Amino acid sequence: MSETVSTLQVDELFLQLKDSVIMMVDDEPLLMELLQAFLEDEGYKKFITVEDSRKALDVLDVERPDILLLDLNMPHVDGFEILASVRKLKMMQQIPVIVLTSSSDAETKLKALELGATDFLSKPVDSSELALRLRNTLMVKSYQDQLTYYDTLTQLPNRKLFMDRLEWSIKKSRRDQERMALLNIGLDKFKQVNDSLGPRAGDEILTEVSRRLIDSVRESDVVSRLGVDDLWRQLARLGGDEFCILLPHVVHGDGAAFVAERIQKSLAKAFVVDGNEIYISASIGIALFPNDGEEADVLVQNAGAAAAYAKQQGVNNYAFYSKEINELSKKRLSMEAALRRALDNNEFVLHYQPKIDLQTGKVKGCEALIRWDSPEMGMVPPFKFIPIAEESGLIVPIGTWVIEEACRQQVAWRQQGLGDLIVAVNVAGPQFNMNNLQQVICSAIEAAGMNPNFLKLEITEGMMMGDEDSLIKKLNDIKSYGPSFSIDDFGTGYSSLSYLKRFPLDELKVDRSFIIDVPKAKDDSAIVKAIIAMAHSLDLNVVAEGVEELEQLEFLKGLGCNVIQGFYFSKPLPAQAFAEFVRAGVDLVSATNT
Repeated sequence: MSETVSTLQVDELFLQLKDSVIMMVDDEPLLMELLQAFLEDEGYKKFITVEDSRKALDVLDVERPDILLLDLNMPHVDGFEILASVRKLKMMQQIPVIVLTSSSDAETKLKALELGATDFLSKPVDSSELALRLRNTLMVKSYQDQLTYYDTLTQLPNRKLFMDRLEWSIKKSRRDQERMALLNIGLDKFKQVNDSLGPRAGDEILTEVSRRLIDSVRESDVVSRLGVDDLWRQLARLGGDEFCILLPHVVHGDGAAFVAERIQKSLAKAFVVDGNEIYISASIGIALFPNDGEEADVLVQNAGAAAAYAKQQGVNNYAFYSKEINELSKKRLSMEAALRRALDNNEFVLHYQPKIDLQTGKVKGCEALIRWDSPEMGMVPPFKFIPIAEESGLIVPIGTWVIEEACRQQVAWRQQGLGDLIVAVNVAGPQFNMNNLQQVICSAIEAAGMNPNFLKLEITEGMMMGDEDSLIKKLNDIKSYGPSFSIDDFGTGYSSLSYLKRFPLDELKVDRSFIIDVPKAKDDSAIVKAIIAMAHSLDLNVVAEGVEELEQLEFLKGLGCNVIQGFYFSKPLPAQAFAEFVRAGVDLVSATNT
């Protein structure tokens, strides 16, 4: 079976090689006609012939052939000069060159090799030898190109090849006074999916995304709209979940917008991975040449900035680049740099929102919520910097600091006589997927001298997707040391209720989106009632977050909700203010918003 597959693969490669563009430079037109006729009989289809060697470099620059057959002895400009020029030019350095020469002396061959010749053919050219050398050279080039210029996962062109093609396309568009567009395609929330399901599932999704992107730009209506039938050749994976496509001959932005909408439509259908239906959308940024940049790096940068802006507006959007977007991009980069400095300079602080036990009326604990006390910007709320921290990877060291500081503060409160309060800490997806998460938690607890039973780790529903056995083991390993687990924002994620009985969980937090309209909204009231009843049947405690009104409090107390958290009692407080709140006690009825 393996031999059959191997043979088929070789045959397919040979067929692909026959599509190679062969350029011949020789001052003997009759020889080039004979060589072309023979190679056409061998199945090759695409030829460029140049008789005047003075035009060779210009033709090479425009046509970008796959291989060059080059005569050495020509008037005006000889083959040595052409070969030397080719190897000096970045975009032509990888073109294989088979030298045609009637000279058999070692000095001529050595000089050609030093200048970068790939192979030799002696004149008069033997047609059978030409066919073999041409095939072998193209096969080696194909293999080297695959390693150098193509993404190993998706088989799409990689960043290096794409940038090379983009630079060449810019030169051509500038010369022909044409416009073109660049689309930067970034998958929405892919990191969250990858963190939840693992890298193998992430690779499956990326592979399927690449197939759908190819199919979407091969659609007949796209071809007829833009007049280009090989757009899929201009598609590349730049890295991670970032793709790019170059659209030549785009006169107006609506053509690029049409392709962006086509791509988003192609990604709308569910991706099935290990029996799970995953929905992936894309945020797309569009930069136009020459309006938005006349250099390759600038165009890619601006298309990426537009994609980031589109993502900030909500998933599954596209946006054209503008000067305003450029300013926002600069601000984001500045924010990331400031975040890195904040870590080094200890600029982060924790505020603590009280959690009230509805049965005893006492403060049972709190949720630790990070704030950034920036010297330049003042107190920065988390929604302004957490997304940037997640995108940049800074969320991991920031999350480690939060655990360490929360443990230290819990011990400090105990020493102040406040008793053993349960401190809840949010764990981000990338942090949850760290191999050493248990070690980080244990080290923080031991360094603080804390009783581990009073640390609660809040995770989201999305983190429960993936290899169940390894996830259950991870949770059990951490729980064996003392901490407990709570599901945060319940009902807003994947809502696969079966994990509630499979995973070693202790608490369920009802998201504030269900609480805000109870008890007036019948649907929300019914949902909250069902969630609380289900959680209690599974021996899970229930926390309602976002409680702001007395009616909500009384409704939840009537349903047997265990713990309340929200502005009805208190906003998140600095550590000292929280201690004062605990000492003051709580009146379940007369508490006022603070």
